[in-house]
Amino acid sequence: MLSGWSGLGQYIRGGLETGRSVSLALRHLSKTVRNMSASLSSYAIQYKELGDPNIVLEKVEHEVYESLQSNEILIKMLASPINPADINMIQGKYGKKPKLPAIGGYEGVAKVIKVGSSIKNLQVGSWVIPVADNEGIWKHYGVYTEDLLIKIDETLPLNSAATLWVNPPTAYRMLKDFEDLKEGSTVIQNGANSAVGQAVIQIAKHFKINTINVIRDRPNVESLKSYLTDLGATHVVVENELRSPIMADIFKNIPKPVLGLNCVGGKSAAELIRHMTDGGTLVSYGAMSKQPLMINTGSLIFNDIRLRGFWMTKWKDVHSKEEAEQMINEITNIQL
Repeated sequence: MLSGWSGLGQYIRGGLETGRSVSLALRHLSKTVRNMSASLSSYAIQYKELGDPNIVLEKVEHEVYESLQSNEILIKMLASPINPADINMIQGKYGKKPKLPAIGGYEGVAKVIKVGSSIKNLQVGSWVIPVADNEGIWKHYGVYTEDLLIKIDETLPLNSAATLWVNPPTAYRMLKDFEDLKEGSTVIQNGANSAVGQAVIQIAKHFKINTINVIRDRPNVESLKSYLTDLGATHVVVENELRSPIMADIFKNIPKPVLGLNCVGGKSAAELIRHMTDGGTLVSYGAMSKQPLMINTGSLIFNDIRLRGFWMTKWKDVHSKEEAEQMINEITNIQL
């Protein structure tokens, strides 16, 4: 230990004698002190190569030191979901590739355990969402700077807090950014029982926007219809009802959709368009069927349907942390 300090002293003296930056020596000192400090017992779920998660994922020791720089915050993860995007990322089939080795997981909620001396807006016990795209979430502890954490309400249900960073913002942005939806407007969506679909239903209800929600037929379809209706769905239909007289009855009371939300692809997207008003926009944010969009060219020419895509990660790349924080606050303050 003493020899380490002696070596460090020689490094500092040598740096000063040769005119090197004092800041280099100070950074070396900080790193040395941290390496000598107590570390927390922490593990992470890591992968060193892309592939089948059942094969490439492994539990590894994840070294986290309790000593902090003045601008750092120590957090303990409370909960994190497993999203389809997490699986796709590990498989190497997502829109961006991780730098390997990588820790899995994209979203979750954490509690602040310790703060550096210059931290003003977070306290021990605060709940936060880590928003660093290059750092995985599936770990016990992590050290972040304040610009990579969004403070949230500690009274939120844990499961809701853990799943606040991906699906609700996706629903919110699609309802806000593509059409000027007003009270009484109509949105049609497939995959309505997905996490995004359920968020669309609830947010649209808050804004008094009608929703037509398409689901696949299944043995418990009536109970699922009731569940989505209780969330605030205006109408819930199964796919084969899209070509039935039921749709004509629906449009006796509400206008045709100006916005369609597609997470399925294939023929399902074309079925949404058939019921949309001229000049409407179909936004695709998923492809659960793994089939390409099947769109009637006439819908583009004669009905002026616009086709758009949406990826929440891209939105976050081009918007500030302050904008994301404001969005999260708006979502969590929505009265359902």
